[in-house]
Amino acid sequence: MTKVDRRILKTQDAIQTAMIELMSEKPFDGITIQDISDKANVNRGTVYLHYQDKYDLLDKLIEEHIKQMQEICTWACEMDWSEATQVLFEYFERNYLFFATMLASKGAPSFRNRFQEFLIQEFKDEVDISEDKNRDLDEEVMLRFMATAYAGSVEWWITNQMPHPPQDMANQVGILLKRIVEVV
Repeated sequence: MTKVDRRILKTQDAIQTAMIELMSEKPFDGITIQDISDKANVNRGTVYLHYQDKYDLLDKLIEEHIKQMQEICTWACEMDWSEATQVLFEYFERNYLFFATMLASKGAPSFRNRFQEFLIQEFKDEVDISEDKNRDLDEEVMLRFMATAYAGSVEWWITNQMPHPPQDMANQVGILLKRIVEVV
C-alpha cells in the first residue's frame, strides 16, 4: 500500500474544508473553482490537480464521509443499538458543518439519498423477515422506514443546532430503532 504524502492530504483537506464553508455561505451553483481556491489558499490549478471540477470535489467529499461512517459501523455493529448510534452521533457532531451544509443545501440533494442508502445497507443485517412477526412485511419497506426515520432524526438534530448531546440522541434513537426491530 503506497503512502500518501502529507502535503497532498493537507491540500485536499484545505480544498474540502473550503468547499464546505462556501456551501454554508452560498448556493452550490454560485460557487466557482476560483472561490474554492481562494478560500483554500491554493492555486486554481491545484484544485484541478486533485478534482475534475466542483461536482467531483463534492462527490469525493460525500464519499469520504460515507466511507468513514461505514468504517465506524464495521466495528460498532457489535455494540447495542444505543451505543452504536452514539458513536455515529458523535461523528455527526465532530463533522457538524459538513452535515449541516449537506442536509440544508439545495446544491447537495444527492447527499440525503446516499446517506439513506448507506443506512439501508447497514440495517440489512438487523431486519429478519423470516420471523413470524415479520412474515407479512416487505424487507425493502422495513429497511426504507428505518433509514428514513434515522436520517430524519439526524437531519432534525443537525438543523436545530444539536439541541441534545450526542449520547441523549443516540439513546433515544437507539431505543426507537430497537423497538421497531422488536415490534416488526
